Amino acid sequence: MSEIFKSFGYNPNEQTLKSFEKYYEILTFYNAKFNITAITEKNEVYLKHFIDSLLGEKYIYGEFIDIGSGGGFPAIPLKIIKPELKATLVDATGKKCEFLKEVVKELGLKDIKIINGRAEELAHDKTFREKFDCVTARAVAALPVLSEYCLPFIKTGGKFIAYKSNNVNEIKDAENAIKILGGKTEKVEEFDLADNKRTLIVIKKEKTTPSEYPRANSKIRKKPL
Repeated sequence: MSEIFKSFGYNPNEQTLKSFEKYYEILTFYNAKFNITAITEKNEVYLKHFIDSLLGEKYIYGEFIDIGSGGGFPAIPLKIIKPELKATLVDATGKKCEFLKEVVKELGLKDIKIINGRAEELAHDKTFREKFDCVTARAVAALPVLSEYCLPFIKTGGKFIAYKSNNVNEIKDAENAIKILGGKTEKVEEFDLADNKRTLIVIKKEKTTPSEYPRANSKIRKKPL
């Protein structure tokens, strides 16, 4: 699988390749039990999950939190490539958190925490609020909703990296929410993963998020900012 990595500018060493191979094996082994992904064919997992997760690698540094981690994307591939990162993975589904703990154990990953909880509640906890250099989220919600979940976790000066499909309207729809929450869109990058168009949105946290955000989940979903 080294050719897939090389075609996107990565040249992983043998140990890194072994880690991704083991991750793939764990993912496919537990998939039936934990209902993690509909994508199981090896080349597709490497491209649509592993490589896709690494698209934002150059923007992520220090301590980051991954919201709605699911099967560990993008957080686990990022940790494999950049083991110096400190990571917190959040998911509301207990079974997926069990799976993530198994992955962390089997891969021997350090400086990584798994939290079973809801972002809109954790973001009001002083342990998590505005404590992270970066926040990542992939395939969780529309950008206006996602911004309210994620921006409260970031320190002023930090970055929110949103992994999205190719949807320019979604970016426009989120402008108001991003501004209210203290952010500013810094960069939008588009990628082509085989036949899949992907967009990476980098949002910089310019000022503190007002204390009333995030709101309750029902309010966020019913009336996005």
